[in-house]
Amino acid sequence: MAASNDKTVSDNASLAEAGPALFRLVRYWSRRWILRTSAELTGEMRHVQHILAVEAVDTAGARTDEVTVATVADHLGLDHSGASRMVRDATSAGYLVRSTSGQDRRRASLQLTDTGRELLAGSHQWQRHTFDELTAGWSPADRQRFAGYLLRLENQLER
Repeated sequence: MAASNDKTVSDNASLAEAGPALFRLVRYWSRRWILRTSAELTGEMRHVQHILAVEAVDTAGARTDEVTVATVADHLGLDHSGASRMVRDATSAGYLVRSTSGQDRRRASLQLTDTGRELLAGSHQWQRHTFDELTAGWSPADRQRFAGYLLRLENQLER
């Protein structure tokens, strides 16, 4: 009976620490992936905002008919002016193109350029490589289970 209680305490302790562990991981990787990915894909660390803008337009475009600056702002948790500057810079760099919205002529509709799609593909390749590195010592079953949980969590965010 004691072993069963020890396992319950251990399971409860793991659950209690899961939230803080998640946010430690988010804080750790939010700083590191941005710097490494930007430097490797664009050659300059200051272009991290281009990657964020391209990722936001792609992700939002999968969920809506039209991506606007407001959509990017919502996706990235920015105010409209911050998202507008980010979109402007990514457009100037050739990763995005702006056109007049088909729904409201006062808004701009955003799409990826071929160069933007290349940056996105490189970013996703880097992310897959990082996942492989982080889980290299795991069993195939554990890697698959963790991947499934990550996708499940991401799908819940979309609701």
